[in-house]
Amino acid sequence: MPVTLNMNMAMPSWFDIIGLSPDSQEDENGIKQAAESVKALIDQEMKNGIPSNRIILGGFSQGGALSQYTALTTQQKLDGIAALSCWLPLRASFPQGPISGVNRDISILHCHGDLDPLLPLMFGSLTVERLKTLVNPTNVTFKTYGGMMHSSGQQEMMDIKQFIDKLLPPID
Repeated sequence: MPVTLNMNMAMPSWFDIIGLSPDSQEDENGIKQAAESVKALIDQEMKNGIPSNRIILGGFSQGGALSQYTALTTQQKLDGIAALSCWLPLRASFPQGPISGVNRDISILHCHGDLDPLLPLMFGSLTVERLKTLVNPTNVTFKTYGGMMHSSGQQEMMDIKQFIDKLLPPID
């Protein structure tokens, strides 16, 4: 789809990104439609026998943003969110206090590089502080990675593996 931030050139995208400043206009309809697509994927996994409380949403950049938004707005009880180098979209649409949904106790791992030029570390910090007001703050973990730009690294992948292993132990 064409993405405004990308000079309207088409790129793989869940929704339009108009800007990357905290006060940028957001593609509310696109974000909500994309969240519905992810919720349909969750429903399909449940039909395939996977309980929703054994599903972790995750993604990088826009995918991480969508994972957070979807998990905080779905009626399905999820196990966790692994959010990498991202932000919380439509943050103003959330309540000032904790969310009332089934995922108010969800575990969240938010990872961010300290040299990210697209989404500066401040975005990650502000997002984590906002998440701590929406869900149980003791379930929110923020990890930063020295020297990492808008990318991923081995230590981050190991931290995500640990997060998943802790949340999803093998079923006996």
